[in-house]
Amino acid sequence: MNPDVAENQTPRVAIVVINWNGGDDTLACLDSLAGVHYPERCVLVVDNASQDGSPERIRACHPEVTLLENQINLGFTGGNNLGMKAALQKGADYVLLLNHDTLVSPDFLEKMVSVGEADPSIGVLGPTIYYHARPGVIWSAGGAIDWKRGATRMLGMDEVDRGQYGVEPRAVDFVTGCAMLVKREALEAAGLLDESFFAYYEEVEWCVRIRRAGYGVIHVPGAKIWHKISPEAREASATVHYYMTRNRLLFLKKVGAGRQAWAHTLLGEYLRTLVSWSLRPKWRYKREQRRAMAQAIWDYFHGKTGIWSARP
Repeated sequence: MNPDVAENQTPRVAIVVINWNGGDDTLACLDSLAGVHYPERCVLVVDNASQDGSPERIRACHPEVTLLENQINLGFTGGNNLGMKAALQKGADYVLLLNHDTLVSPDFLEKMVSVGEADPSIGVLGPTIYYHARPGVIWSAGGAIDWKRGATRMLGMDEVDRGQYGVEPRAVDFVTGCAMLVKREALEAAGLLDESFFAYYEEVEWCVRIRRAGYGVIHVPGAKIWHKISPEAREASATVHYYMTRNRLLFLKKVGAGRQAWAHTLLGEYLRTLVSWSLRPKWRYKREQRRAMAQAIWDYFHGKTGIWSARP
């Protein structure tokens, strides 16, 4: 906890929301946050050069929110780093990174902070995240890293929640950047997000870095939020394929993954996928994704990081 705060005082939480042409979704998220029970909180919206008029709408509908406006799109990493720096300057004991297209339960923050305060070794906490369109179906109950394959996965994805993850906090390899509560001490020990990622895989690398700094990463089953995510839209997006492909390689490099992970990723997955998408007629509709994937591999090996500027 911030040493300037008395031990018996409620920890202060700064919530950072990135807006990039978020429109109605961002406003709905802020409406949801307004109903959160936790008293010692503030909300910072970092706008990444939106062109849809959403900054003006945010100021009009939520004057209590601190709005930081960028002249260019700094991505998930750069935008959140800007918000986290401002949060620390405000004396935050915790920083919550929250996607703009989420809705939260009123007690989710209270439950996570309570777990964090009970154990000083905990550095990062994440809620159970459900699909907004399927409220009882889990999108993420934390994440796992397969170090042999160099792969990551969301735990619980597409499972109906029947209480299979219990009620007690549980250690995981990472929590998704969609909603991650980071303790000030852990943030200061491990540093900010790595901006070379721009978006995707950055939170996985960050959680690894925080764990290596000596802090635990925890999933809190009873804390609940809902995410307006479409797996079909993500699968169809060439942009998502680009970042997921390039940044997986960047992640392997950053964390010092072994040869087996590299071989499986490059040969067992990437090469096989590109060959299949190129030769099999049923994958002809994936031309854009194939180009993006090939460009991502090329860019990684040529040291190109950050925002993808050469979109196919």
